[in-house]
Amino acid sequence: MTNSATNLRLKLPIACIILEVIIIILFGTLVQYDDETDAKLWHKEIANGSSNYDNNFYYRYPSFQDVHVMIFIGFGFLMTFLQRYGFSSVGFNFLIAAFALQWATLMQGFVHGMHGGKIHVGIESMINADFCTGSVLISFGAVLGKTSPVQLLVMSVIEVTLFAINEFIVLSVLGAKDAGGSMTIHTFGAYFGLMVARVLYRPNLDKSKHKNCSVYHSDLFAMIGTIYLWMFWPSFNSAVTAHGDDQHRTAMNTYYSLAACTLATYGLSAVVAHDGKLDMVHIQNAALAGGVAVGTAGEMMLTPFGSMIVGFLAGTVSVLGFKFLSPILEQKLKIQDTCGVHNLHGMPGVLGAIVGAVTAALATKDVYGDGLVCLFLTSWESVPSPGFMVKLPLLRKQTDAIKVCIHTTLPGEEGSQEELTTVRTPDEAEKLNA
Repeated sequence: MTNSATNLRLKLPIACIILEVIIIILFGTLVQYDDETDAKLWHKEIANGSSNYDNNFYYRYPSFQDVHVMIFIGFGFLMTFLQRYGFSSVGFNFLIAAFALQWATLMQGFVHGMHGGKIHVGIESMINADFCTGSVLISFGAVLGKTSPVQLLVMSVIEVTLFAINEFIVLSVLGAKDAGGSMTIHTFGAYFGLMVARVLYRPNLDKSKHKNCSVYHSDLFAMIGTIYLWMFWPSFNSAVTAHGDDQHRTAMNTYYSLAACTLATYGLSAVVAHDGKLDMVHIQNAALAGGVAVGTAGEMMLTPFGSMIVGFLAGTVSVLGFKFLSPILEQKLKIQDTCGVHNLHGMPGVLGAIVGAVTAALATKDVYGDGLVCLFLTSWESVPSPGFMVKLPLLRKQTDAIKVCIHTTLPGEEGSQEELTTVRTPDEAEKLNA
């Protein structure tokens, strides 16, 4: 019996069964419905005047559907370009996604805070778990064809745990805005995958270079994944943003960024090719870089033309990375990046972080109006609110009532609703006016 057959026949069933039993036990002892999912608690809200249509499910589920399709179909088919790993791409994608979303629910609940010793789950926790799963699938792209399913499950356990910690540091401790996950999802997933690829590197991998190629039908299947990802990326970036103008603006910025990125990809692909022909690897991957790069600044006033500039730059950087940087990573740093995640997720993610920082630094009250307070909750004064803390920004002029637009989208903070809260602080207002 070969080693691979032994691995699938013994190690994989044991790993799957043990991991799932552990997860079921943890869910049984630690996880419960949030206020908007629990029958008793939600009907109390209805008795107090709420309507069933106020439930967050009706606002978030369409976005959740889109994100879910991206995870299981988009990422799965995108990696089918290898002629000998089509079944592995889709099949292993299905396996680790199903495991990672369960483990992510637990880890994000642990790290971001529990409610009375319990992890509350609802529609937003499902979306955030899918986001974490997306990061794992990005890393999977870097090691595609070099790992067994058991190794992928082990990688998922480690990466999901570190993802939750990194997400907590970036979003909660540092207070950064990252609606589309340019930093927390794409950059983290890409460089984690590259690290794993470097650890798994073996000198004899050069002998298998002939397997790292595509044929007509494998490229066709990969394009299915590309189209699905391209279509639903606006939903991905706007899935957990605040209702109203923030969500509307995020979807629109992503929409224009992707369109500009696609034109840049086609143009640069023909330029860098010696024969002037389009490279399908560029089309399948670099055309998506605009969605990655606009993730952090998507909900900000980036403007449509600003989104197009970001998308154009992302497509350019991605194509040049595939052409010139990937060979250097493999030859000099011994990093064999199978799907080129550094070019699609790594560098565009870093670009997205820079764009987000610059856009946030240029934000003014003249541009955002009262939306400045709603969008940028920076550190100044903590105000108690049910189940969480929010921070008010330092404003130059205020009345005796500081109006704060409160909306939470962090994992583990389920059941939160967007509302306009009036905080009466005459002493603080007097200090500010002075």
